[in-house]
Amino acid sequence: MNSLPKMNMEDNETGCCPRFHPEGWDEKIIEFDELLFAKAQTRSFLHIPMNFGTVMKQAMEAITASDAEVKDQYLILSRDLSSWKGEHLFLVSKEVKGMEMTCLSGRFASKVFEGKYKEQVKWMVEMENYVKQLGEKGEEIYAFYTTCPKCAEHYGENYVVMMMKLV
Repeated sequence: MNSLPKMNMEDNETGCCPRFHPEGWDEKIIEFDELLFAKAQTRSFLHIPMNFGTVMKQAMEAITASDAEVKDQYLILSRDLSSWKGEHLFLVSKEVKGMEMTCLSGRFASKVFEGKYKEQVKWMVEMENYVKQLGEKGEEIYAFYTTCPKCAEHYGENYVVMMMKLV
């Protein structure tokens, strides 16, 4: 079962990112069963992405050209692979030409945070503590940045969903 919370794509004042409603994502267990993602990587300097905008634009262009957008949902999961490299997984409806593909399966604990990117290390610790409080063990932590910086400024909220894969 793929239990992604529904999003209201019509609640969109910017023409870019819809307003994010955290209720369906905060302190939930979300299950993925072979959920399909297109994969991209960014270069980082001490965990700070250096070419994020360019990579996002190229990935979205490839996804659109392949007609692989998920029409009523979006999800981009990001994680640091090292101090020098980030990985970004784009939810897609089918294979995307020119991009590496991957599937995710399993149970993921999710928790919503609000604030600036620099708080992410603190959120990761809070996420680990939340998973322990659930009596679970986790491994990989992903961040879902729910809006781009311009839309976050417009809406006055910068929600980030931290998701930890449970083992």
